[in-house]
Amino acid sequence: MLSRVYLWASLVVLVLVSHFPCKAQSEVPAPRRLRFKVLSSDKLLVSWKEPKGDFDSYLFLYKSIPGGHQKEIIVSKTDMKVVIKDYNHSRDYIVSVTAVSGGEQSSPLQGRHKAERAEHDGRDQTEPQSLTNSLAPSEDANEISGADQFICRTEAIADIVILVDGSWSIGRLNFRLVRLFLENLVNAFDVGFDKTRIGLAQYSGDPRIEWHLNAFTTKDAVIDAVKNLPYKGGNTLTGLALTYILENCFKPEAGARDGVPKIGILITDGKSQDDVIPPAESLQKAGVELFAIGVKNADENELRSIASDPDNSHVYNVADFNIMSSIVEGLTRTVCEQVEQQDKDIKQLLPPEEMGPPSDLVTSEVTARSFRVTWSPSPGNVVKYRVVYYPSQGGEPQEAVVDDDETSVVLQHLSSLTDYELAVFAVYENEASEALRGSETTLALPAVTSLQLLDVTHSSMKARWNNVDRVSGYMLLYAPLTGDGDLDEKEVKVSDAVTELVLDQMLPHTEYTVTVYALYGEEASDPITNQETTLPLSPPSNLQFSDITYNSAHISWDPAPHGVTGYRIMWVKTDGLDTQEVEVGPVTSYDLSELTSLMEYSVAIFAVYDEGQSEPLTDGFTTTPVPGPLHLRTSDVGSDSFQISWDHSANDIILYKLSWAPLMGGDTKEVLLSGSANSYILTRLSPSTDYEVLLTAIFKDEKESDTGSIIETTLAKTTTIATTTAAPRQAVRNLLLSDETTQSLKASWELEDPRVESYRISYASLKGDHKEENVLVPGGQRRAVLESLLPDTRYKVTVTPVYKDRQDGISVSALGTTMPLLSPENLRVSEEWYNSFRVTWDPPQAPALGYRIIYQPVYVPGPVLETTAREDMNSMLLSNLLTGTEYSVQVTASYPAGQSEPLLVNAKTLFLGVSGLSTYQMRPNSMCVQWQPHLHATLYRVSIQSTLSNQRQEVSLGGGASRQCFYDLTPSSQYQISIHAQMQELEGPPVSITDMTLPAPTQAPTEPPTTEPPPTIPPAKEVCKEAKADLAFLVDGSWSIGDDNFMKITQFLYSTIGSLDLIGSDGTQVAIAQFSDDARTEFQLSSHGNKEALLEAIQRIRYKGGNTKTGRAIKHVKESIFMPDAGARRGVPKVLVVLTDGRSQDDVNKISKEMQMEGYIIFAIGFADADYGELVNIASKPSDRHVFFVDDLDAVKKIEEQLITFVCEAATATCPAVLMSGNTMAGFRMMEKFGLVEKEYSTIPGVSLEPGSFNSYPCYRLHRDALVSQPTKYLHPEGLPSDFTISMMFRLLPETPQEPFALWEILNKENEPLVGLILDNSGKTLTFFNYDYKGDFQTVTFEGTEIRKIFHGSFHKLHVTISKTAVKVVLDCSVVGEKSVGAAGNITTDGLEVLGRMVRSRGRRDNSAPFQLQMFDIICSTSWASRDKCCELPALRVEEQCPSLPHACTCSQDSKGPPGPSGPPGGPGIRGARGDRGEPGMTGPQGPVGETGPAGPPGPLGPQGPSGLSIQGPPGAAGEKGDKGEIGPAGQMGVPGGPGSPGRDGPPGARGLPGNNGPPGRQGPPGPIGAPGAPGAPGPGGSSGPQGDQGLPGPAGTKGDKGERGDVQTQAAVRAIARQVCEQLIQSHLSRYNSILNQIPVQSAVSVRTVPGPPGEPGRRGPPGPQGEQGQPGRPGFPGTNGQSGRSGESGPPGEKGDRGIPGVGSQGPRGPPGPPGLPGEGRTGSQGPPGRPGSPGTPGRPGSPGSTGSAGPPGYCDQNSCLGYNVGVQPLPHTGYQPYNPAAVAYNNDQGGVEEEEEEEEEDPYYRGYPSQLAHRRYGYLSSPTHSEDVELRSPGVVRRFSRDVTVMEERED
Repeated sequence: MLSRVYLWASLVVLVLVSHFPCKAQSEVPAPRRLRFKVLSSDKLLVSWKEPKGDFDSYLFLYKSIPGGHQKEIIVSKTDMKVVIKDYNHSRDYIVSVTAVSGGEQSSPLQGRHKAERAEHDGRDQTEPQSLTNSLAPSEDANEISGADQFICRTEAIADIVILVDGSWSIGRLNFRLVRLFLENLVNAFDVGFDKTRIGLAQYSGDPRIEWHLNAFTTKDAVIDAVKNLPYKGGNTLTGLALTYILENCFKPEAGARDGVPKIGILITDGKSQDDVIPPAESLQKAGVELFAIGVKNADENELRSIASDPDNSHVYNVADFNIMSSIVEGLTRTVCEQVEQQDKDIKQLLPPEEMGPPSDLVTSEVTARSFRVTWSPSPGNVVKYRVVYYPSQGGEPQEAVVDDDETSVVLQHLSSLTDYELAVFAVYENEASEALRGSETTLALPAVTSLQLLDVTHSSMKARWNNVDRVSGYMLLYAPLTGDGDLDEKEVKVSDAVTELVLDQMLPHTEYTVTVYALYGEEASDPITNQETTLPLSPPSNLQFSDITYNSAHISWDPAPHGVTGYRIMWVKTDGLDTQEVEVGPVTSYDLSELTSLMEYSVAIFAVYDEGQSEPLTDGFTTTPVPGPLHLRTSDVGSDSFQISWDHSANDIILYKLSWAPLMGGDTKEVLLSGSANSYILTRLSPSTDYEVLLTAIFKDEKESDTGSIIETTLAKTTTIATTTAAPRQAVRNLLLSDETTQSLKASWELEDPRVESYRISYASLKGDHKEENVLVPGGQRRAVLESLLPDTRYKVTVTPVYKDRQDGISVSALGTTMPLLSPENLRVSEEWYNSFRVTWDPPQAPALGYRIIYQPVYVPGPVLETTAREDMNSMLLSNLLTGTEYSVQVTASYPAGQSEPLLVNAKTLFLGVSGLSTYQMRPNSMCVQWQPHLHATLYRVSIQSTLSNQRQEVSLGGGASRQCFYDLTPSSQYQISIHAQMQELEGPPVSITDMTLPAPTQAPTEPPTTEPPPTIPPAKEVCKEAKADLAFLVDGSWSIGDDNFMKITQFLYSTIGSLDLIGSDGTQVAIAQFSDDARTEFQLSSHGNKEALLEAIQRIRYKGGNTKTGRAIKHVKESIFMPDAGARRGVPKVLVVLTDGRSQDDVNKISKEMQMEGYIIFAIGFADADYGELVNIASKPSDRHVFFVDDLDAVKKIEEQLITFVCEAATATCPAVLMSGNTMAGFRMMEKFGLVEKEYSTIPGVSLEPGSFNSYPCYRLHRDALVSQPTKYLHPEGLPSDFTISMMFRLLPETPQEPFALWEILNKENEPLVGLILDNSGKTLTFFNYDYKGDFQTVTFEGTEIRKIFHGSFHKLHVTISKTAVKVVLDCSVVGEKSVGAAGNITTDGLEVLGRMVRSRGRRDNSAPFQLQMFDIICSTSWASRDKCCELPALRVEEQCPSLPHACTCSQDSKGPPGPSGPPGGPGIRGARGDRGEPGMTGPQGPVGETGPAGPPGPLGPQGPSGLSIQGPPGAAGEKGDKGEIGPAGQMGVPGGPGSPGRDGPPGARGLPGNNGPPGRQGPPGPIGAPGAPGAPGPGGSSGPQGDQGLPGPAGTKGDKGERGDVQTQAAVRAIARQVCEQLIQSHLSRYNSILNQIPVQSAVSVRTVPGPPGEPGRRGPPGPQGEQGQPGRPGFPGTNGQSGRSGESGPPGEKGDRGIPGVGSQGPRGPPGPPGLPGEGRTGSQGPPGRPGSPGTPGRPGSPGSTGSAGPPGYCDQNSCLGYNVGVQPLPHTGYQPYNPAAVAYNNDQGGVEEEEEEEEEDPYYRGYPSQLAHRRYGYLSSPTHSEDVELRSPGVVRRFSRDVTVMEERED
C-alpha cells in the first residue's frame, strides 16, 4: 500500500512539474526522443537523446501497468540507455527520464511502451513512417471508399487542432489535395460538441484561426468548412504558427476542455524559416501530443524535432500531395490509439475535480449605458468568476472579474441600443469551466428626429429641430466639410426650451455639417445630422477687352456687389505654359502688358472679399500680329545706289531680313541685319531701274513679321555738258499702299517741293488684262483712293510729280493687292427645334455689304428658300421648316464686286413623331396599335384607313397615350394606321404601319372527316414547348464537306429545328447562314412564321463550296442576322449554333469573345478535322455544355438529343443565359436592357458616362429626374423567377436626396409598384417589397451599421437574394442579414421597370433620384452572392483570385496599347471621293426597274460625351513628316478645343466586299456634290500612324470623400488604387467643362465637394489613331473654384471631450459630449469623392499659327496599371438600333414646357403615390370603391393566367 501511495505521489509530481515548471527546472535541459526496443522476451531497451546543455546524471523511473511498482535508477551522464531485465511483454510500461544538475531537475521525458500483440523480437520500433515515389499509389488513391476507411470507434474524446501550411510553395492545385486529405481525416472521428472536437488554423507568414474547437457541433459542418477552406499564401514560419495555436487554440474560450486528450497535427511542405524546437517543446509540455506530416520538400529532421516521441508513429513524410491519402488510415489509427492512451493516463494520474459552469443567467436593471448580470454559483472550489461581454455586431471583448462569493455584477459604460453577447466562466485553480451564455440589449436614448437648416446666407444659417421630452438641453456642433474639421468645429449648448438657433461666422460657398444631440445630464443621445451650403460670393460681370495690340490689352468689367476689397486677375496663354496673375484694388479696369503677339489669352477675374474670393468671370482675346517695320522709306537716291531706312516696330526684334531685286525681273539679293539696325545702303545697282525692296523683322521666337515693301527708281547716268545748272526734279518718298478692300487701294506719299503743281497716279494690274489708268490730284494733296479695282488683283501704282513747267519729276512705284471676295467662316448650327434652327457664322476679314442665306431640304422635295442678313449680323434663325428634315444651308458674303464662294453646312430639325410603332391583339374585327410616346407631344391624331375601301376612323388622344384599339373592322382586310404627333400648333409627319385583320372563323364541316395522311412535320419535344428565342445556325459549306455530307447536315438541321414548338414572332425565330470564303444568309429570322414553311426552306438550301473562313462568317451573323431590321427582337435570348468540319483560316477568337460578352449563347459542333481548341474558343462557357464533337456526320445523331435539350433550355425567356465571371448562367443583364452600355447610353436623356470603382470600369450617372425606364414586357416577358438574386453596384452622390427612392422597381400599368428595392437616405435603411402569392403586400427592412455604409458616398456592391421563404442581404460580399418572407406572387408585364424613382413625388409627375450605377444583374439563382468575390471593389480585390481589369495591357517593348478612347466629334466632313468598284456579285433575278429612292436621313446626333483627360489644342499647319525622335518630356495640360471645321475630301475608300444579289436600278442623272452628312458609325480601325508626341500632363485633381478603413493590400494593388484615384481626381477637375457638352442640366442647388489634389502624373503614350479632321481651336477654360465636400459619414457615439478616440467605422463624425471611450472600428478604403462642379466652357477661338517642333525627350516606359480606362472623354459610339423608352410623363428638360405645371399648387404634404399602406404616409388613407373590372394578364415562369379583378380608386380622406 505504501508503494502505491509513493507511485501516485511521484506521478502527480511529474504531471504538476510538466504543467507548472519551476524556475529551476526551466534552467536544466531535458532529455529528448525516448525510444523502445524489445531485445528478448524478458529484456526491454529504453534509449534517449542527450539534452542540449550541462547536467550531471539522469533519474530513470519506470513501472509496469496494471499493478506494477515504480522503480528508480540513477544513470550516469555518459549513458543514454537502460535495459529493463524484468520485462514482461504482456504488460504496458510507463517510463520517465529526468536530467539532474546538482539539486535541480529538468522537465521529465515520459513515454509508454505498449504490450506486444505479436512477436517483434529484435525489431526496432523507432523508424518513422516514410513513403517514396516508388511505393506511391496512383492518383486514385486520393479517393478513400467508405468501406475501406478506418473509423475511430473509441469512447475516448479528444481536442484535435490541425495546423495547415498555406504558403505559396503549396500552390492552389495541391491545396485542393490537402482539403481532400483533411476531409478523409475528419471522417475518421466521431465529431460533436460533447465528442471529439476539431479546430483548424492555417499559417504562412502570419497564422490565422480558420475555426475554433467549439465552432462546429457536427461532422458535416466541419467537412463543409474543410471544403470551403480558402488558400492563404505567404512564407513558411512554422515556429510562429506552433506558438500561435498554443496561445489561441488550446484555451477554454476557444473550446479546449480540461481532462481531455489534446492532439496537434501539423501539415507542411517545406522547411520552416524560423526555429521550431522551442514552440514544439512548449506544446508538448502543455500536454499536446504532436504529429508532423511532411509533403514533398519537407525537412524530415525538422519534422522529428517537432513531433512527439516515438518518431515512427508521429512523423509521416510523403513524396507528393497526390499520395497523401495513403497515410490517412495509419495516421488516424495512431491518433485514435494515442487518444485512448492519453485518456487512460489522464484518468489515472489526475483525480477528478468537481467543477462545472454557472447556471441560471439573468439580466436586470437595463439602462441605455448598463445592466446587471446575475447567475447561480458553480460547483467545486471556484476561485473567481469571469464575465466576458461584447457587442454582437462586432467589437473588442471586455470582461469583468468578481470573487467566488459574488454572483452578480453591473456592466457599465455600454453603448445605447446595442445587443451584447454575454459569457460567464467559473475559474478554478488550474482551469476554467464551460461558459454560461446569454445576451441583452441596452435601451436607446430618445434623440432629435427632425433637423432643418433655413434662412441660408453666405455667412450664416438657422437650425431648427423638434422638441424631445425629458432632456436637460441640446448640444449643436457645426463645421465645414472641407479643411480640418476639429479646428473649425464650433460647439453650442442650449437649454431644453430652445429648438432653433442662428449659426453664424460661417465661410461662404462652403458645405457645413450640423449635428444636434439631445443631452441627458452627462449622457447624450444619438446625433441627427444635416448638411447645407452657404451662398457663394458674387463674381464681377461683363468682362470687356479693348485697345488690343500685339503685346498689350485693356480689360474692364462691371464691379461685383458691395463688400469687394479688390480683384485677382489671372491670364494664361492657349498653350497653358505661362500663367500670370495680379491682385488689384476695387478698380474696374486693368492694362495687361508684355504679351506675346498673335497669341490667344484666357482671362479670369475673381472678386476678393474678406471671406474669400468669388467664382471667376472668364473670357478670352487674341493679340494682334507684330507689325512689320514702320515708315519704310528711301533717300540719297543715285544712279547705282540708294539708302533704305525704317523705324522699329518692337523692342524684341533680333534680326532684319532685307532683300531687293529689279521690279521687271532679275537676281534677288538678300542680307541679314542686326535687330538694332534702322538703315542700309543698297549699292551696285543699275541706273534708271525700278527696284522692289522687301524688309522683314525676325523675333526671338523665330517668328517673322509682315513684310514691308517699297519701290525706288535709280537715277539715270548723267554727263555734265555745261556749267549752267537746272533745278533738280525730285521723286516722292515713302510711297505706301494701304486700306485694301475688294475694290480699292489707298496710296499715300511724302514730298515737300513747292514747285510741284500736281501728282499723276498711274495704276494697272500686273496681269496685263486692263490698260493703265491715271488719276491727277493737286500738288497740295499727299494721298489718293484708287477705286473700281478688281478683287484679289495685284496692282502696280506709280506716282509722278508734275511741276509747274509741265515737266515730270522722277516716278516712284509700289505694289499692292486688293482683297479677295472672302467667304464667311466657321458656319455652325444651334438651337435645333422641330420647325426651326439657327445658323451662325464668323464675318470675313473684308467688310461685306451683307449676307445671303439659301436653304432647301436635302432628301425630300421642297422649294429653294432664301433670306438676307445685314452686314452687322452673324446669325439667323430659320423658321417654318419641315419637322425631322435635313436641310442644306449656304451662306455667302455680298460685296460691291459680287458674291463670295458659299459656305456650306447641313442641319436637321428634330423629328416630331412617335417611335416603336407596332400592332397587337389582331382579331377578325379589330386590331390594336401601340407606340413609344414622344417626349414633347401634347396630342396624337390616330387614324386607320382600309387600303381597299374608303373605310376610315380617326381619334385624337392626349400626349401621354401610347396605345389605341380600333373595332368594327372587316376580316381579312389590310389597314394602314397613321399617327400624327402634335405640339401646340405644330403637327409632325405621319408614322404609319400596315397590317391585316384575321380571317373570319369558319364553321366545321358537317360531312364525316376523311382519313388524314400521317403528319410530315416532326412533333415538338417537351423541353422545347416554352422556348422563345432568336436562333441562328451557321453551317460550314466549304469544299471539305462535300455534297453527301452537306445533305446530312440539312437532314440534321431539319430534325433539330423540327423539335421546336412555336415558330415565329411569338415563339422561336430561326435563321440559317452558310459560309465558306464568305457567308451567305439563306433566310432571315423573320422570314418564316410557321414550322412547315421553315422546314421547306431548309430543304431548298444548296451547297456553296469554298474555303473555311469561320471568323468572318460569325461576324456576318452578328451584323446581318441578329439585327432589328432582320427580325431580331429585344428581351429574348440570342442563340447561335456553329457547325464546321475544319480549322478556320481566319481569327475566330475576337468576334466570339465579343458576342459572348454581349450575351449571345454560342454552341459549337465539330466533326471530322475540326479543331477542338477552336471550338472551345467559339462556344460559350462551360464548354461541356456548349461544345460537341463527333468523328463524322453519321454519328451526329448521338448528340442530337442532348444538343436540342441544351439549346431549348438556353432559349427559355424566363431566365435567358448570360455571361457571368467567364461562365454562362441564367439571368438578366439589366444594364444592357436599360441601354446603360457604351454604345447606347447617349440616346437616354439624363445619363452620362463616368469612371467607376476602377478607372477601367465604366459607370453611368443617372442625373436628377432622368427616370430611366423600360417596359416590363421587353425586360421580363415571362415575369420574374421564383428564386433570384438582385446584384447591383452603385454609389450614392452628395446630391442624392434624403427622401426614400427605389433603386429599381416594377410598376403595373397604373404605375403602382409591384416589386422593388427602396433606399431611405434619412433613415439609413434598405427595404425590399413585393406581393406574396395571396396578393398581400409585404416588406422587409434592413438597417444597422453595415447598411449605413451604403450611404457613406462610396461604391458598394449589393446582393439581395430572394427565395420562396426568405430575403438575404449581402453587402460588399459580407452577409448583413436574412429575414423571412412569403413566397412571391406573379407580376404583370403591362407596366414599366424604373431606376431611381422617388417614393414621394415633388409635383404632379414622377421624379427620380441621382446616383451612379456601375453594375446591375438579376441572376436566377440564390447562390450567386456566396460565389461573387467583389473584384470590382478596390478594398476587396485580391489580384490572385480576380480576373484582370478591363483594358489591361502587357508591358513588352514592342507591344501596342489598346485603342484610345474616341476624341470629341469634329464637324461634318465634305463628302469623300467615290470608292473602288466592289467585286461583282452573283447575278440576281431580273427585277422591275425602280425609281432611285432618296437616301434615308441619318439618326439624330447623340449628346456630347464627357471630356477626356487632355483638351484639344489649336491645330498647327501641316508640316512635312520628320524623323522619328525620342519620346519628349512631359508637357503641360492642354486647353479645350472647339468643334472642328469641315474636313477636306477623303481619299478613295478601300475595295469593298462582294455585294448581295439585287435587281439593277435605272441609271440616275449625276447629282451635285451633297452637303456634309451627319457623323456616321465609326469605320474599322486604320493602320497605325507614326509615333505621336508625348501627351500633356493632367491638371491638379480633387480630393474625394473620406472612406472607410481598407484592408491591407499588396503594393501592386495599392499602386493601382492610388493611380486610379489620382486619375479620377484629374477627371473631376476637368469635368467642369462638360456640363454644356453633355447637354445635362446642372443642378445649381446641389454642390459637390472637391479639394485640389496633387498634380497628376504624365499620361502614357497611346497608339496613334487615324488622321482626324482639322478642328477649330478653343480658348482655355479656367479651373473652377473648389467644389463642396460630400456628405459626412454616420457619426459614431459621443466620446469623452478632449481625447480623440480610436477611429470608428465611417467618416469622421462630430465631436460628442462626455462619454466612455469608443471601441476601435474597422472598415475598408472608400471610393474617391465625386467630381467638382463644372466651370464655364470657353468659346471657340480662331486658328493659331503653326507651332514649332518640340525637342526630343527620354524614352518612356510601360506600366500595366496605367492602361486605358474609362476617363471622362469616352465618346458615345454611334446608335445601333437601340430605341430608348421615354415615357411621356418625364419632362427631363425643365426649361421646355411644364413650367406652368410645376408652379401649380402642390399637395400640402407629399405622399407615397401608388405604394400600399405599409410604405404610404400615415396622413392619407385609401377608400376602396370598385369602378370597373378588367382582364389582366399575369405571367410567371411557364404559367399564363387570366382573371378578372376589381380596380380600386384611391381617395384622400377629408379628416
